[in-house]
Amino acid sequence: MPRGLQRGEGGDPALLLCAPLKHCVRLWSPRYRRDMELWHCVQRKTMNDLRGSHQACCSIKELDVFNRASEIKVDPDKPLEGVRLAALQARKTLLVPTPRLRSGLFNKIVPPPGATKETLRICATSQGIKEYSVPVGLDGKARVDLVVVGSVAVSEKGWRIGKGEGYADMEYAMMVSMGAVTEDTPVITIVHDCQVVDIAEELLGDHDLTIDYILTPTRTIKTNCKRPKPHGILWHKVSYEMLGKIPILKSLRYKEKQAGKDVTLQDEQPDLANASKSAALNGKAMDGNTRPQASMGSAQAGQQYVESDSLSPRLEGSGTVTTVYVGNIPPNLRVSELKCALREFRAAPLRVSWQGAQHRAFLDYKDKATAESAVSSLKGLSLGGNTLRVELAKNQRNKGQVEINSQT
Repeated sequence: MPRGLQRGEGGDPALLLCAPLKHCVRLWSPRYRRDMELWHCVQRKTMNDLRGSHQACCSIKELDVFNRASEIKVDPDKPLEGVRLAALQARKTLLVPTPRLRSGLFNKIVPPPGATKETLRICATSQGIKEYSVPVGLDGKARVDLVVVGSVAVSEKGWRIGKGEGYADMEYAMMVSMGAVTEDTPVITIVHDCQVVDIAEELLGDHDLTIDYILTPTRTIKTNCKRPKPHGILWHKVSYEMLGKIPILKSLRYKEKQAGKDVTLQDEQPDLANASKSAALNGKAMDGNTRPQASMGSAQAGQQYVESDSLSPRLEGSGTVTTVYVGNIPPNLRVSELKCALREFRAAPLRVSWQGAQHRAFLDYKDKATAESAVSSLKGLSLGGNTLRVELAKNQRNKGQVEINSQT
């Protein structure tokens, strides 16, 4: 086991981190997995409370890239609290990523009117982020002038190693996809001096974010990094598991597919194309079965009608149908666009009950498990600039909808 990783050792966490950090970076290999697991525990604790982080954060005020910026994205890490405070005190727009990107990409920190210095200090903390933030959706048109991230290790060349979960890299790639950053947007990291180490270039991938400025308690390093930053989301490195954990990825993937980009996932099956064709054919069959009803005004968002596939006769009286509610539908959205998205996210229902005037729709699925899977797949989906509200319909609503369907 590398020196400094012995259990029970105390002392300065930065000193505890230094030796194993250099060792693990130099000898990155699966056979060191056991030591690395313990090292990860050490580094997580260290990232939460590095000595000197306040001085490093304060030095950001001396950078022109900070003073010129009006909108700044700062990670929610504890060592970056001073940067968040500096941004708020300078009355800059402060964006903080949502935890593990579960509920979106950014939260915008909005201090109360007339906020005092102490209130701003609270706003910069993890608790303040929860209390004084509002979500920023894909339609928020964020334009980030400066990105500040945490790091486990960084080299003077600007090469960075994070916690290994890839969230900072993914956040940047998503910002590129949204048009929120450009290749000229500077990236800063705040670390302890001991975290500035040599990093082998072979450890880096094309998805890894590089650094332009490194701030430590004693130094400001301009890296002049030549390695390009990610040009967007590398879909071939995204798994279905990640897609399920980060709902906003689904909306970005749908948006990029509509733009004609290749969004094939890492673990997509070879026969997915055939499945997509089959889904498209089923969609056409649905259109054919319901064309007489749809022609009475389906192109208008205010019309209400029901679309069913060939399985619909089995629905009546089956008692097993589970309904999903879709709300916050934009007024200019067509039902055909919703259906296209449902097929794209593999959530095509047995029946669609469209109520455009009320900005909602109801989707019938064969059982609860299928409906819950659809809710999970559609969570975070944005259409027409609105993030849809998708959830299992309440029992009363479900019952009323079946009655409406039977009368239509």
